[in-house]
Amino acid sequence: MSTPQTVLILTHRRDHYTVERVAEAVARRGLRSLRFDTDQFPGRARATRRLGAHAADPRGDALVLSDHDEIVDAREVQAVWMRHVWPPEPASDLDPRFREAAVKESGAALAAMWDGLRAARWINRPDAAARASDKLLQLRLARAAGLEIPRTVLTNEPDEARAFFAAQGGRVVAKMLTPLSVGMDAKGPFVYTSRVREADLAAADGLRHAPMLFQEEVAKARELRVAIVKDELFVGAIHAARTAAGAVDWRRGDPDECSWERDALPEACADSLRALLATLQLDYGAADLIVTPEGRHVFLEVNPAGEWGMLERDLGYPIADALAEALCRS
Repeated sequence: MSTPQTVLILTHRRDHYTVERVAEAVARRGLRSLRFDTDQFPGRARATRRLGAHAADPRGDALVLSDHDEIVDAREVQAVWMRHVWPPEPASDLDPRFREAAVKESGAALAAMWDGLRAARWINRPDAAARASDKLLQLRLARAAGLEIPRTVLTNEPDEARAFFAAQGGRVVAKMLTPLSVGMDAKGPFVYTSRVREADLAAADGLRHAPMLFQEEVAKARELRVAIVKDELFVGAIHAARTAAGAVDWRRGDPDECSWERDALPEACADSLRALLATLQLDYGAADLIVTPEGRHVFLEVNPAGEWGMLERDLGYPIADALAEALCRS
């Protein structure tokens, strides 16, 4: 009996709900799924890549991955879902002097392994996901696609930050270009979008150590998370701004005070989001938007690996099925 084609899921050991939902949807389509926990490489998860001396080398090229007791050859991999790629985790007994080098080398090794899967269908391809993670690029391309964006300044110049704050009448938020979060369980460090106060600007000389992204604070009627799979859009709305904790960033809102509900986008906005993902060469993205009290839709960002589990769990959206269909399509 021949081995069924495999969908490889790149994730981490604390990722469960969405991975299990997609794995089940893949199985319903008659394919095998294999999860590879990138944070468990190189200690438990294993990978070997071989390159022959020339194209006709009888030993050929090969990539073999294993996680727990499951093994897959790259030739069996039809598609790859790059759910999350986390930094490799060195062994606890490794000499601390070598930990940084080991993590760096292991990360480079994993990146080299992915080229061995170039014949597979990816959601999303590593190079496209890396490019799309550039927030300023996103904003520029979103604006070109017809979406409204917040006025934005990225700077390490304190006077620029103060001038922007004054120009916006003091309604400014700050955010980072890269997340510090290392876990879905929120046990790692995380920097939320935060409102800038005048007192903060007195200490703005600290920008010389790390630039900061500043944006005008857009008035909210509700916030949207839009999971986009190919051309399908699944829109969830949350009214976290009604709570003190979620006034600036919905992720800080109390789940007991605000919940997700189904929503829809104006056709022009939906078409602009599809055009943005096409330009970024993404098959999946989780976009965040604000709906203003006047009904304007303002684009904030799109995450190539953004969360969608709460939209499927709370709203019944078939996002796992949409991803599985895209991965399994022959």
